[in-house]
Amino acid sequence: MISYISLFLISFLAATILPLSSELTLASLLNTDNYNSLILIGAASLGNILGSIFNWLLGFYLLKCINKKWFPFKEGQIDSASRQFNKFGVWSLLFAWVPIIGDPLTLIAGILRVNFLLFLILVAVGKVSRYFLVFALIN
Repeated sequence: MISYISLFLISFLAATILPLSSELTLASLLNTDNYNSLILIGAASLGNILGSIFNWLLGFYLLKCINKKWFPFKEGQIDSASRQFNKFGVWSLLFAWVPIIGDPLTLIAGILRVNFLLFLILVAVGKVSRYFLVFALIN
């Protein structure tokens, strides 16, 4: 049980700006054959999706704090990311799982007030698909 919870937490944190690899953790646990694969994929997916929702909420509610010293992004960075997001559109959220670009995508989606249900569907499809791909590559 502790491994499922650990995978969930690592996956959640990996969806934020922390440099963690939920894919490697999932692959390691899948290789042991000691755990139910579907529950592992579910725990990783749920954690990672909830981490992206956390980013969306940060973008949605914390934009008013952009000029505060502690805010992690500068206005120029947000403007640039917003232009890129608008250039590629909401469908870019299917790539929210991609390292380095995925976390800012979900934050910018919140800043731009992307419809939450659409956000959730696109992010979930991308993230769950990625974990099933990891599973397929392992087996």
